[in-house]
Amino acid sequence: MDSVASKSKYECLLFDMDDTLYPLSVGLNLECRKNIQDYMLHHLHIEESQVPKMCLDLYKEYGTTMAGLKVLGYEFDNDEFHAYVHGKLPYENLKPDLVLRNLLLSMPQQKIIFTNADREHAAKVLNKLGLEDCFEGVICFETLNPSVVPGNTDEQIDSTDSNAQEYSNGKSPIICKPSLEAMQAAIKIANIDPKKTIFFDDSARNIASGKEAGLNTVYVGSSTLVPGADIALSSIHNIKEALPEIWEGQDQSDALLTSTRVETVVLA
Repeated sequence: MDSVASKSKYECLLFDMDDTLYPLSVGLNLECRKNIQDYMLHHLHIEESQVPKMCLDLYKEYGTTMAGLKVLGYEFDNDEFHAYVHGKLPYENLKPDLVLRNLLLSMPQQKIIFTNADREHAAKVLNKLGLEDCFEGVICFETLNPSVVPGNTDEQIDSTDSNAQEYSNGKSPIICKPSLEAMQAAIKIANIDPKKTIFFDDSARNIASGKEAGLNTVYVGSSTLVPGADIALSSIHNIKEALPEIWEGQDQSDALLTSTRVETVVLA
């Protein structure tokens, strides 16, 4: 951690990605849901009339529809599922966000993406937004579920950890937000102090579980507070107005010193 960040009350900023770093109006969320339902219909052969409600119910109960399908016993390849669901998304709707880029690069804290999505989708989104070099790490589907990545050799995932052993033995379901287990796993993987970390997310239930895990929380996408949120932002661009303390102890020359950031989390 650099000297500037050490002067601030916060040491790490943990960001959800989809519908947090860019607005819901971009349309990726809706298209993703359509692709999931299409996969359920044509690849898992679920009755068409049941697909929409089932998709939503599983999402609500298990965090993601994919996690719910696995619990119900549907067998499919995780990479194939992700490739199908994300492969046809309108990534061209995402445009470089210079304002957000400058904001992120001016923040002295470690910055980490925490998403339920797979690594390829995360890489595409960050690239389209022009933010691929603004974060020290990405915690994603593969990071939280190392057992589903054959031959996974990410050095930052401790193979002696009891949770990692459970994953690799196939005893645990898919780990994802908003479960408290996912929050605690992300905190451990990133090796961060939750009391000195701010968690940004557009999901009310993710915010609630983030607060339960001890994180400082910011709800993004609305100015109305939800349970567990310390702050609500209508847009991610409003960070500086709402949280000026992120820049505490930082002078103008410090704002340019972005090359001293330390990489601590695998770019999964």
